Amino acid sequence: MAEAQLEQAGNFIARPSFKAPGSRERVFKLRVLSFLTRYGALILFFALWQIASSCGWLNAAVIPPVDAVLHALLAALLNGSLLGDLFISLQRAGMAFAAAVVVSVPLGVLMGTFTRIEYAIDPILQMFRQTSALAVYPIFILLMGLGETSKVFVIFWAALFPLLLNTTSGVKQVDQRLIEMGRVFGASKLQTFRHVTLPGAIPSIFVGLRLSAGTALLMLVASEMIGANQGLGFKVMQAQYNFQIPLMFGAIALLAGLGLLGNYSLIFVQRRICKWIDTKDIG
Repeated sequence: MAEAQLEQAGNFIARPSFKAPGSRERVFKLRVLSFLTRYGALILFFALWQIASSCGWLNAAVIPPVDAVLHALLAALLNGSLLGDLFISLQRAGMAFAAAVVVSVPLGVLMGTFTRIEYAIDPILQMFRQTSALAVYPIFILLMGLGETSKVFVIFWAALFPLLLNTTSGVKQVDQRLIEMGRVFGASKLQTFRHVTLPGAIPSIFVGLRLSAGTALLMLVASEMIGANQGLGFKVMQAQYNFQIPLMFGAIALLAGLGLLGNYSLIFVQRRICKWIDTKDIG
């Protein structure tokens, strides 16, 4: 009898606890509160923009309502007039960003690992880093022409240094005690690099990737406004010249959306790779 009672008690304890009737409502309210805390200011900004432009508080010819901007953007995407420019811009930024990653990460690892290499290369890199990419863009145009090569190269030039500096800094800031511990346990230099140095530098590398991606997008717009006949930057200038203000704002919004998409994509990848880091520290 006692064993049967104990078994019944165990089954009762093992059963999932019954949720209170108001638990779902409480969870829903917490989620809504979290969403409003995160995006409330942004929603308020667009609501005030819509109201101010619609009610005539702002000149609608200069700052059109949000619904007019969205309508112009969707119409341009659906009829295909903006898709070609979007593809060209993505191609330019993607090629330049990929080239910056291929050059910056290995060079940054070398500079962070070997002090003599950093000592020899750092002065010329600092000189180039302090030179604005827009300032040297005319030189690239003279050397490479007004075609795709000069545009991709100036975007690459601007995106190179944020990633390079963050990679170098990330490698140098790896805890030396962990490296010494690996050597004590008999790990080779390659094993120490793979299992200690590289994982320790990855968070800083991803910060550099996000900065580099944002810089590439900014330089993309600037390069497409100078001597281009395609691209989102060119579309912004063309819409402004033709006084298609809603389309101009729509192209700007599309550029902002691309920047947000790239940033959150890198955050997603970083959270997948750096599982030992608290997700609250990434963002």
